[in-house]
Amino acid sequence: MSLKKYTFMFGKFMTDLRRPKQAFQLSKELHNQTLGEYYFLFEEDRIAAGADQKLISKFDDNGIPINKTYIDVQDKEYVYFPISIGQMGLSVFHTYLNTKSNEDKARFLKFSDWFMEHGEKDKKLGLRWMTDVSLPAYKNPGPWQSAFSQARGISILLRAYQLTEKQAYADFAKEALKPFLLPVDKGGVTSFTDHGPFYEEYTAEVPTLVLNGMIFALCGVYDFIRVFPENKDAKKIFDEGIKTLEAILPEFDMGYWSRYNLCKAEWYPEIDPATIGYQRLHATQLELLYKITGKKIFDTYVKRFRKQDTFVNALHMYKVKYRALKQIGRL
Repeated sequence: MSLKKYTFMFGKFMTDLRRPKQAFQLSKELHNQTLGEYYFLFEEDRIAAGADQKLISKFDDNGIPINKTYIDVQDKEYVYFPISIGQMGLSVFHTYLNTKSNEDKARFLKFSDWFMEHGEKDKKLGLRWMTDVSLPAYKNPGPWQSAFSQARGISILLRAYQLTEKQAYADFAKEALKPFLLPVDKGGVTSFTDHGPFYEEYTAEVPTLVLNGMIFALCGVYDFIRVFPENKDAKKIFDEGIKTLEAILPEFDMGYWSRYNLCKAEWYPEIDPATIGYQRLHATQLELLYKITGKKIFDTYVKRFRKQDTFVNALHMYKVKYRALKQIGRL
């Protein structure tokens, strides 16, 4: 490893070590039909400053964040990233819940209107929010659909619906469920694996199976169930996704650490471990799923992933991570 790369990896290692053990505080509002706080208590100041979403680098005139693209992207430097826009929007909603001011309400509704204006509608595919940038690591030239983006849009639109009672927001959220029912090669966001449907954060010709993106996707679907508990599609998507996670979670356990994904493409690293931040996020997300579902397996892996989170294990992980990043061109 060159001195420059060693310095980069060591700096990242030390930065990650300083991250809080609990990735985000969890809301206590998990089952009410009225959507209040999002499950993870995003703080607006932290999100805007890039503390929790480091690629947010600037904002447009409506306060919508614009991301700097990933290090391996050559065709664009900045892009509207629905995942980040949703996270920022939810943090603004949390601000509104604290202030109840008309100004903060109006700021939040600019995010819901962004999702209304930028969704691609199709009779078969429903409503999708595309990210118009390439994904070199997964050989997707873009634009690409994402279950994570779908979930963010649903969570924003349903809060706007309950805030304003405008039916259009709910109608768009319902259309955003359709891609979960379709495979990636048909324009959907789901890889149908041997373990069941896996909702993809990053869609590609092969399943990428990113754990944190799958769990965030389920959060948006669960929001829909809370608001419309009789909706059969939402319940099917959520229940089958939970069953998939129960079956596939052991494959994410490396014994001393968790994997970031389970991508089996021939060009992709055999093992791509989670960073420290994602290790802690995995544990927090699984804690949430345990609180929502009561499934014991989620609590088991919360405890396992947190126990694995030691300095020695992290040092071992970063040796493997360096090789993975080098192979996919991010170093």
